Amino acid sequence: MKAELIKIHPENPELRKIDKVVSILKKGGVVIYPTDTVYGIGCDIFNQEAVERICRIKGMDCEKNSLSFICYDLSDISEYVKSLDTPVFKLMKKTLPGPYTYILNASNKVPKMIAPKRKTVGIRIPDHNVPRLLVKRLGHPIITTSIRDEDEVIEYSTDPELIYEKFKDLVDIVIDGGYGNNIASTVVDFTNGEAEVVREGLGTLEPFS
Repeated sequence: MKAELIKIHPENPELRKIDKVVSILKKGGVVIYPTDTVYGIGCDIFNQEAVERICRIKGMDCEKNSLSFICYDLSDISEYVKSLDTPVFKLMKKTLPGPYTYILNASNKVPKMIAPKRKTVGIRIPDHNVPRLLVKRLGHPIITTSIRDEDEVIEYSTDPELIYEKFKDLVDIVIDGGYGNNIASTVVDFTNGEAEVVREGLGTLEPFS
């Protein structure tokens, strides 16, 4: 069965449409959605079959890959990480919501399927109402991993209709939230107590250092 392409306003998401996507997530569905950086593919973090399905779609080994997830706000983060030291919290408060992924030490509430051989977790709070509202209405985080393109020039697909054509037989819903960015988030590793940028992306830490 082919996926549904559903248009959702990026700034003022229609709750009826958001709840339709949430109902799919609750049933173990896999969804493609816009963020403040590139389009992402995700599912409910507590649905193992859906997580494994994403790994197959992305060609990843679930045993070796640590998937990140989207939270609604900083209060959600505290539930899934061991602790937030003051410097870490201050930086996150200044930069989130925004185009950053923070790698933190995971608490025991992070499902083992997300990071089976690691003790860390990637956290995103994108500056985009669609994924944040999905998380809020679902009641807990969703997986996030980027949609990549095989094109040698364009690393990330930005046109939701082209994304739909590519993934319509692999996922359940593709959300059209307008053209996406083609630069991924900046990844900051905070597992050793200090900020280490492990991938330069759309966000920069210079104004906050």
